[in-house]
Amino acid sequence: MSNRIREEFLQKKEPVRLNKYLSEAGVCSRREADRLIEMGRVTVDGKTAQTGMRVIPGQKVCVGKRIVSKKDEMVVLAVNKPRGIVCTEEKRERNSIVRFLDYPIRVTYIGRLDKDSRGLLLMTNNGDIINRMMRASNHHEKEYKVTVDREITDEFLEKMAAGVPILDTVTRPCKVRKIGKYTFSIILTQGLNRQIRRMCEALGYEVKDLLRVRVMNIRLGSLKEGEYRELTDAELEELYEMIQDSPAR
Repeated sequence: MSNRIREEFLQKKEPVRLNKYLSEAGVCSRREADRLIEMGRVTVDGKTAQTGMRVIPGQKVCVGKRIVSKKDEMVVLAVNKPRGIVCTEEKRERNSIVRFLDYPIRVTYIGRLDKDSRGLLLMTNNGDIINRMMRASNHHEKEYKVTVDREITDEFLEKMAAGVPILDTVTRPCKVRKIGKYTFSIILTQGLNRQIRRMCEALGYEVKDLLRVRVMNIRLGSLKEGEYRELTDAELEELYEMIQDSPAR
């Protein structure tokens, strides 16, 4: 990621809680940050930090002898998640995405992709990006390629596109297109729990394979299953434009 893009997105003067700052820098979770602060292992401008204190960009934050720099450590990844990998930060989960990825600094996922699904998953160590994207998640597009257990009919496509009653609500109208006898593409603008599987089930179909191919402007492309890449500068610039008006809190 270019220094210019880092500066444009991260150059903020609003004070943030120290535990949030450490979390966004990829050092540790907020809970672990609180523990480190209580142990006296965190300093701000050479002075021992206090629980609940706030910092602003430009202050020197250290954990032990390590200087923390959000600007230098920020990363956003596109991951091709295999089926069977779980979107969780639970350390006891052997198949967690965090363990599977084994990235050198702490990153977390932006929105979940269920265990039985595969494809594009975005991950970052920047909490501000996560918050803005999750706030925008009620409206941003996510595209999937879905294979079901029986032949797709025009009636099925029409009902999927119009909205399906699930989870005590009706899904938003969406774009659906048949691409094979048993396969269709669908573009959602909401993220209900196991939404596509529940929609298909409500119409008498069973999902056999679910592949996410796009989140907003980021595409899975030729990224191989189980691999990851950093977003390009062009992708990041467009992504930031799409989420800049979404509140960070």
